[in-house]
Amino acid sequence: MPHSFHPFTQEHFVALGIGAMAAAAFLFAGKRGGNGRNLATALLAFLNLSAYPLGQAAWLSLDAPKSIDNILPLHLCDIAAITAGFALITRHPLLCALTYLWGLAATLQALITPAITVGFPHPPFAMFFVHHFAVVTAALYLPIVEGWRPAQPLWKSPLVISGWSLGYLGMAMSVNGVLGSNFGFASRPPDNPSLIDHLGPWPWYLCSMFGIALLFYFLLVLPFAKRK
Repeated sequence: MPHSFHPFTQEHFVALGIGAMAAAAFLFAGKRGGNGRNLATALLAFLNLSAYPLGQAAWLSLDAPKSIDNILPLHLCDIAAITAGFALITRHPLLCALTYLWGLAATLQALITPAITVGFPHPPFAMFFVHHFAVVTAALYLPIVEGWRPAQPLWKSPLVISGWSLGYLGMAMSVNGVLGSNFGFASRPPDNPSLIDHLGPWPWYLCSMFGIALLFYFLLVLPFAKRK
């Protein structure tokens, strides 16, 4: 059986440290401009768009049972990675807003309390952190390097992305009801400790999750407020 992952251990902190350094390298290369920026943008887009197939290859390398949750790309962070890849390529305002707010309000939380059971040095462990750091890095890269800014007035982007978030939650609950899966953790909290454990029982924690997400969305656009 693969080595089990436990959050807030040495392997977790080392993975966070390496990921943070990689994210800083992408931002540094992007800010320098020229060919370095083009290469950083292309590589970051590739990492996001290939996160799902590479993740599948990582899970298939293990001789262990696979759940439907690890096969279909229907977790929010799976969709965020695809969104981030196309946002870097197209600079579409909606895709950029989704990447920025989902990446920093949701995917960053997944790095702090990872919902993964397989530890180092197994491939799924590495791909989990590559996947999630790719999304978070893209969320920072778009405003810092590419100059993306949320729509004006500032309350517009949080409300629009909240609508998309509710749409995702409805889709996840529908799929979970049919397949018995737990996409979006809309059916039960993850096995590893997380913030969800402190938000009350199902289904009330879903309301708490949405309220916290909405608060984070508004906080994340405050740095873009125009100063008089």
